Amino acid sequence: MTDKAHFDFCLLIPCYNNTEGLIKSLQSVYYTSGPFFALVVDDGSQAPVEADYVKKGISFPVTVLRSPQNEGITKALNRGLRWIQSNTSTTYIARLDCGDVCIKERFEKQVAFLNNHTGVGLLGSWCRFVDELNEEKGYLYKSPGNHQQIIKDMHFKNSFMHATVIFRSSVLACSGFYPENFEYAEDYALFWKMCNCSSSAILPEVLTICDINRKGISFSNKGKQLIARWKVVKEMGNNKIWKFLSLVKLTAQFFLPKNLTLLAKRMRS
Repeated sequence: MTDKAHFDFCLLIPCYNNTEGLIKSLQSVYYTSGPFFALVVDDGSQAPVEADYVKKGISFPVTVLRSPQNEGITKALNRGLRWIQSNTSTTYIARLDCGDVCIKERFEKQVAFLNNHTGVGLLGSWCRFVDELNEEKGYLYKSPGNHQQIIKDMHFKNSFMHATVIFRSSVLACSGFYPENFEYAEDYALFWKMCNCSSSAILPEVLTICDINRKGISFSNKGKQLIARWKVVKEMGNNKIWKFLSLVKLTAQFFLPKNLTLLAKRMRS
C-alpha cells in the first residue's frame, strides 16, 4: 500500500486480546465495487496481533497498527483515525468491532447510498444482537431513518450502533475525532457532533450482527456508561423538552438492574 493511495473506504477495527474475534469479523467483510482496506489497531494486546496470521484467507489489504500498551478504545480509535488521515486518501471510514459480523451486502449498500446522497455524512443501519448462550435473549436494534427523526432519537439513545456506521472522512474536519472527555460514550458523543456537521441517515435493514458480550464495556460498566451518556445529552442536547425527558430517563435507568435493562431492549425490538 503506497502513501496516500485512494480507497473507497477504510474499515477501522480496534482489537484488545481478541484475535479470534477479529478474524471472525474480517472474514465477514465483502465488497467488490472498488478498493478498500482494513486498519486494525492492536491496543496493547498481551499477545500482539500478527498481520500475517489474521490475513489468512482474506483477499483485501489488512494493516495492523500496534500500540505498545493498552490505552483504551478511545485513544486506540483516534490513533487509527490519525493514521488513516496521514497515510491514505479514503472517501469513507467504516467501523466494526471484534466478534461482530457484517451481512454480505453491507458495504455495497452503504457505499452506494453515500455515493447517491452526497449531503449525508454519517450512515448507520439496523443491527441484530445475538446471545450465544441463549438465542431467545437476542434482539433487534432499530432507529429511525431520516435526519430530523434521528436528532430527536439521539436525545434518548445512541441511534447509531458503533459496528454499523460508515461516515465521510471529510466530516472529521468539522466534528473532530472521538472526544476523550466522554469515556464509555465516546461514540455517542462523536456521532452527535457529526449529526450537527452534516445530514445523517440509517438504512432500515439489518446489516451487522453483534454479540451480547457480558464481559464487554457496555455491560460491565453500565453505571459509568449511563453517567457518560447523561453528560453527552446535557452538553449536546438542543431541545429543552427532549433533553429534560432524556435526563430523567437516564437517571431512572441508573437504578435498573442490568438484566432488566437487557429485557427492556428486547421489548423495544
